[in-house]
Amino acid sequence: MHRQPARRAVLALPTATLALLLAACSSGTTPGDDPTAGGDTAPAGGAAATTYPLTLDDCGFEVTFDAAPERVVTIKSSTTEMLLALGLGDRIVASAFADGPVPESLADAAADVPAVAEPLSDQVPGAEAVLETEPDLVYAGWESNLTADGAGDRETLAQLGVATYVSPAACKAPEYMPDPLTFDDVFAEITEVGTIFDAHDAAADLVAEQRATLDGVARDERELTALWYSSGDDIPYVGAGIGAPQMIMDAVGLENVAGDVHDTWTAFAWEEAIAADPDVLVLVDAAWNTAEAKIERLESNPATAEMTAVREGRYLTIPFPATEAGVRNVDAVVDLAAQLEALGL
Repeated sequence: MHRQPARRAVLALPTATLALLLAACSSGTTPGDDPTAGGDTAPAGGAAATTYPLTLDDCGFEVTFDAAPERVVTIKSSTTEMLLALGLGDRIVASAFADGPVPESLADAAADVPAVAEPLSDQVPGAEAVLETEPDLVYAGWESNLTADGAGDRETLAQLGVATYVSPAACKAPEYMPDPLTFDDVFAEITEVGTIFDAHDAAADLVAEQRATLDGVARDERELTALWYSSGDDIPYVGAGIGAPQMIMDAVGLENVAGDVHDTWTAFAWEEAIAADPDVLVLVDAAWNTAEAKIERLESNPATAEMTAVREGRYLTIPFPATEAGVRNVDAVVDLAAQLEALGL
């Protein structure tokens, strides 16, 4: 049975028939007797190569790749930009749930990929829409993207011959969630994606480039404090102590006033923010909640208007796509460091 046409037909079948069809259509490829099958070898040319089948434990879900994925659906900006940065844009057959435009550094690469220029959906696409693209991989930024009500649950997609991979930084189970997230974790994902796609050289070059860029940032040593304001009005939603905001602020040299909250993001009362009176405010710029709107809100509220950072206009801005673990985090450090220096404190 040819897998791809069967996948489209499956959507309208009753549950019992679906189960039989899935069994009949199975490729028979499994991790094999050795659950760790797959890995790297060193061929005659000297460059690393991936040996398939490759089996990975991704957020507690075992996923096996029989070959390098050729048709990929990316969900969230972080996953789309990862493939573009690795020179794998031609593998993207659909993209969805973009958090904003790609950075200038990837604009040319994105322009050559119709699936990025015209996303499948502004939100998480439904399973039927995903399957219509005939993917062999769905690469998701969040675990919550892969549910029965979203792009499809992981087990069902696997039965249909579609592998799934979630950004490891987004794993929610305590034994898998980075605690805290570090740049080594970000670079490890780049390396792992390079292994999945047998693109080791591109991954190694990207990691080396990003490490060198990060090493070149002069960390501010003045122990300035900051509040990372992502969203919210009556109650702000801010970067907490173990996620990407904390990682980025650490690299810049800013002390997070919400850093003692053991989470990636947290609700943070304005009373707490006012009492902390941070030296600077990091404002996330999103299409649905712009940095300009945040500034207007802060300056029009009599209570927050008295914060030192608000009175002095000490604002740093960061685009939303750069606030999640991925290839834009290092550039975010460089950008925020430059903005901090420009404040002239």
